[in-house]
Amino acid sequence: MLMTKERRLAIRTLRGWAISALQEAGAIRECEEHGWMQDRADPHARERAFDIARLDSPAGVSPDEAVAEVRDVLDSIGDSCPECPSEID
Repeated sequence: MLMTKERRLAIRTLRGWAISALQEAGAIRECEEHGWMQDRADPHARERAFDIARLDSPAGVSPDEAVAEVRDVLDSIGDSCPECPSEID
């Protein structure tokens, strides 16, 4: 029986790979209305993303570099969409 592994999309930049890993882990999500990335503030999902970076970093990138990029992307993403109206009245 032939077993196949699901192929991931080709990612052109390390930042793009990190965003993909964070989405796969459930650590970030996209605003459905505006498309901005939002941090879900889920510590378990963040740890899954760091595990992906350590264990499945892109070819030619060290696990330490992959972890650093995931951390950089997380640091650059807020927890709310800048275009959505604030819920504070």
